[in-house]
Amino acid sequence: MTGGLKDGETEEEYPHSPFIRKQGNIYKPNNKDMDNDSLNEKTLEDVHTKEIDLVNRDPKHINDDVVKVDFEDVIAEPAGTYSFDGVWKASFTTFTVTKYWCYRLLTALVGIPLALIWGIFFAILSFLHIWAVVPCVKSYLIEIHCVSRVYSICVHTFCDPLFEAMGKCLSSVRVRMTKEV
Repeated sequence: MTGGLKDGETEEEYPHSPFIRKQGNIYKPNNKDMDNDSLNEKTLEDVHTKEIDLVNRDPKHINDDVVKVDFEDVIAEPAGTYSFDGVWKASFTTFTVTKYWCYRLLTALVGIPLALIWGIFFAILSFLHIWAVVPCVKSYLIEIHCVSRVYSICVHTFCDPLFEAMGKCLSSVRVRMTKEV
């Protein structure tokens, strides 16, 4: 049991000590003593523990063209019809702050229940796709393969000779068009 002993220890000091790995564990071994080629396992990132980006909350740009509504997109004064500068500034501030806090209030009240509903919906959708749709499609493709082979045999047996015979019969037909004045 010398493999389980630490440096400088002898077997007499710990006669019944368990085997202790120098590095790693039995699930994700990363011992330097082991061959690196045998350790080429892919580590999967758990989606439940991944970090959330609080700065860029739309990394895939899903809502770029839909929800980007600023004050200038809604209210604009053409040249020659300007309101007072104070009214314009107050309107801008009122619009921006109202939109900001109303959105925050709605997400606080409705966001978590909707996230729960959408989570359940997409879980059901994933379940149905994985356990119902894909197996049905695969089953259909297996069954239709048998039908397509029978259909192919019938076409090659009955239709091919018929069309070949018609082609040979009509291959000697010549059409000549003349224009009479």
